[in-house]
Amino acid sequence: MLRLAVPVVVVQVGMMLLGVVDTMVVGRLSSEALAAVALGHVVVMAVSSFGIGLLLALDPLVSQAVGARDETAIRRSVQRGLVLAVALMAPSTLLLLPCEWVLTTFRQPPETIPLAAAYIRICIPGLLPFYGFVVLRQSLQAMGRLRPIVITIVTVNLFNLVADWALVFGAGPIPQLGPVGSAWATTAARTLLFVVLLFLGRRELRPLLERLDPEVLRRPPLVRIVRLGAPIGFQVQLEILAFSAIALLMGLFGTVQMAAHQVAINLASLTFMVPLGVGSATAVRVGQAIGAHNGDGARRAASSGLMIGASFMSVMAAAFVFAPRLLASAYTSVEEVLALAVVFIPIAGFFQVFDGLQVVSAGVLRGAGDTRAPMVVNILGFWLIGFPTSMALAFPLGLGPEGLWWGVVVGLGAVAVF
Repeated sequence: MLRLAVPVVVVQVGMMLLGVVDTMVVGRLSSEALAAVALGHVVVMAVSSFGIGLLLALDPLVSQAVGARDETAIRRSVQRGLVLAVALMAPSTLLLLPCEWVLTTFRQPPETIPLAAAYIRICIPGLLPFYGFVVLRQSLQAMGRLRPIVITIVTVNLFNLVADWALVFGAGPIPQLGPVGSAWATTAARTLLFVVLLFLGRRELRPLLERLDPEVLRRPPLVRIVRLGAPIGFQVQLEILAFSAIALLMGLFGTVQMAAHQVAINLASLTFMVPLGVGSATAVRVGQAIGAHNGDGARRAASSGLMIGASFMSVMAAAFVFAPRLLASAYTSVEEVLALAVVFIPIAGFFQVFDGLQVVSAGVLRGAGDTRAPMVVNILGFWLIGFPTSMALAFPLGLGPEGLWWGVVVGLGAVAVF
């Protein structure tokens, strides 16, 4: 499990680092710039998360086909994934275009709305190559071919760091673009993810993509992928929407609160990438074992993944509780933002283990082809328990921004238990 999980975790952390670098660089400008990028990122992820989740249906399809040694099924699954990636672009674009109206309707800080809207619109062209990258990544991952993905992630992170710094602050002939520069860097990085992975993975991908399978556009198999992937998409989207709703509610308290929330949630999201990667590896191992009709192997993979995920998040919980200022200072030097982030980060420490257990459990079920249970669990945990608790603690009970965070703890605990 570790041999597969470690490279997958590197990939997940690398994906998250693209956003972390954006936050760290823009955080050096001002709290308004940081809040604008935070809002923009929240909206883009809230919309694109369904498509990303839907494409995760490739995990059980490709991994079980690999376990059964069915080359035709692998090829058709990969090509159908790319067809769906193209199809997802139109609804994603239509949902993102009225972003300024959405942010105004949700009463976000007026000074951040124009910058956040500009950030969102610039990110739209990067969604198609990003969806394509997800297809290639999940397919290669299910085949156990991780080296091209790891090299791609490292390469694009280095590019993103240089591009972010140059475009945000200006360098030579490049003017200082501020938060808008971060958006251009993000779009370029997402495009590069697809191009570099397609090149580096050409040995494995060429036999799968060099000719169009005559069966690839048949409606019933495409509908089957959508039916399998839609619950994953809704699960991912429900989770991200829950956190997005908390972010939007945080914006009601002011720019400083929004910026401090972005620092804390960014840290929590970064540590979450590790059990998310372990969950993906677990899905692959469980799927391959099921494809090979090896029930004992599937059970061993499930228990190993849960143990690794919970162990890592226990260590992260201790770091969040005992060293919050050290962690927050990596993101911002604005004292008022730093002081509030130090309050939020230990609260995030309380849900670390819950977060690890729930995401690896979802990976186990995904590998087994059960995508409905995690969706139901997310509705129960996040929306029927966690979000109402956040609202009650923050507003009627008067705990404010801290109340919003304690509601997240309750919601994630419920999801893990369910």
